Amino acid sequence: MGVAAEDDDPFEEQRERAENPMKRLFLEYGADNRPAFVVGLLSSVVARVLDLLPPLVLGLAVDAIFFDTRPYTLWVVPREWLPTTPTGQLWLSVAIIAVAFFGGAAFHWTRNWGWNSFAQHIQHEVRTDTYDQMQRLNMDFFADKQTGEMMSVLSNDVNRLERFLNDGMNSGLRLGVMVLGIAVILFAKNWQLALIALLPVPLIALFTYQFIRTIQPKYAEVRSSVGRVNSRLENNLGGIQVIKTSNTEGYESDRVEDVSQDYFDANWDAIETRIKFFPSLRVLAGVGFVVTFLVGGLWVITPGGPGPLTGALTAGDFVIFILYTQRFIWPMAQFGQIINMYQRAYASAARIFGLMDEPSRIRETPDATDLAVDDGRVEYDGVTFGYDEGETIVDDVSFTVEGGETLALVGPTGAGKSTVLKLLLRMYDVDEGAIRIDGQDLRDVSLRSLRRHIGYVSQDTFLFYGTVRENIAYGTFEADDEAVVAAARAAEAHDFVRNLPDGYDTMVGERGVKLSGGQRQRISIARAILKDPEILILDEATSDVDTETEMLIQRSLDRLTADRTTFAIAHRLSTIRDAEGIVVLEDGRVVERGTHEDLLAADGLYAHLWGVQAGEIDELPQEFIERAARRQARTESDPGEADD
Repeated sequence: MGVAAEDDDPFEEQRERAENPMKRLFLEYGADNRPAFVVGLLSSVVARVLDLLPPLVLGLAVDAIFFDTRPYTLWVVPREWLPTTPTGQLWLSVAIIAVAFFGGAAFHWTRNWGWNSFAQHIQHEVRTDTYDQMQRLNMDFFADKQTGEMMSVLSNDVNRLERFLNDGMNSGLRLGVMVLGIAVILFAKNWQLALIALLPVPLIALFTYQFIRTIQPKYAEVRSSVGRVNSRLENNLGGIQVIKTSNTEGYESDRVEDVSQDYFDANWDAIETRIKFFPSLRVLAGVGFVVTFLVGGLWVITPGGPGPLTGALTAGDFVIFILYTQRFIWPMAQFGQIINMYQRAYASAARIFGLMDEPSRIRETPDATDLAVDDGRVEYDGVTFGYDEGETIVDDVSFTVEGGETLALVGPTGAGKSTVLKLLLRMYDVDEGAIRIDGQDLRDVSLRSLRRHIGYVSQDTFLFYGTVRENIAYGTFEADDEAVVAAARAAEAHDFVRNLPDGYDTMVGERGVKLSGGQRQRISIARAILKDPEILILDEATSDVDTETEMLIQRSLDRLTADRTTFAIAHRLSTIRDAEGIVVLEDGRVVERGTHEDLLAADGLYAHLWGVQAGEIDELPQEFIERAARRQARTESDPGEADD
């Protein structure tokens, strides 16, 4: 199953949906950076024009000063302004060439500044906008994507856009100005020889068109394979402890080798196409130079022109043709590289804008209002939900929790407990029914205000790379040190934090690896305490702690939940026995509800689960055991249903 998944492009659907990605790039991001673009554009044109002056002046000097076969004239400069002596003409020619070189250097600097500024600003804006859109997508989107694949879009794809906007467009404009300028000058000097010198251009254009059609799908596969390599490496590095304890280094090395080989094969396929294309371009351009040199040389030594060619060709004009044709070779050879960069950028832009256009199942109404919490009353009214069309995870769930009460959700694995509470956070929208807080439908209020009023402590504790203090204050950034310490005390975390090497300034490491599971959990609880929400969700909040720590945390949680609406999921039923209400879920439906004593007396599912934890397995009915076995088999066959 894992191998099959790796053969798919995780962003194929998004990439195919993107329309005119490069056009969108310039329209949506180029407009705000127009000044830098204009500086780069104008500087490029002036710099390239200045680059074309020295050969033109040199050819004039050869004919007018050294061979005296024509008068010394300069375009757009009156003849009376020009020196009349050979020495004066030579000094003027030297001065013009020097100005062209020094002026060209200055405009090359402003050109580089303009293009780099243009590219860097767009790179920054595209990356931040893509991340902003990515973090707003539904959780089910992330369930189908690996971290490395998304990192590939934010890093590699965005960087490829920057390289094209800087190097590609810079080189492309240089090519356009050089080819157009050289063509104009050569046709002005001798249109017959110019046709011969420019003969390879249509052949190069046709050859390049074929290259584009061949290389585009290959670059798309390269981008996809990069994402798969990143995902495999990210997964393995994140699970390095499991790899070591499972003694599976060899197995994982083989898996990395497999995805790396896929990238190698895809990239080498593109490389083979590319390395055949570039030398072929040089050959075509070189043929034009050789033919120009041969015909021009014969023309200079043959009065009247060789063969069907007519007119005269001076030595100076021949020098101009040779120098310009030689300059023409490298820009034309670069044309392939520019197309190559464009195709890479196009593939990356398609992935980026395809991701930006990813539809979200969570949409705020234009007139969404801020949630106002007075009592904290929460009502589930006929709620039905499934992650995918046609499936049902939560089926017609209805219950009401009064403000300040604690409601516990229990049930076997896969019963839908976590999903029910994710709907309260509006991680997903209900398919049918409604959830209301103090009478306000969650779909009518803004997401920001909803989640500001709800605190969440998950069974999967996540700490950000940073200090203990920063992790406790995450989401409540304005909190002072006194409030942070108070929250840590309430979560029974202050004592162990104080004993860390740097106290609250201790770095927790990536994902909090420098702390134990129980310590991470208490930091997470302190974060929720500091937020001081009106509604609290505890999703297995004490799952990663030992018995003594659980007792301490439970004591702090009792204080925390005293005057706020609280939802608690717990596999250890002893932690929720004092809740005002308990809802028992099975297969996404409410099968029992009541207090701990009521449910034990009913001798239903809850009582049987309690018996399991009390060690009374021999006293459980056979029907309960058979149903548990069926649930376990279904969960193992479809891990996606293992939602608590």
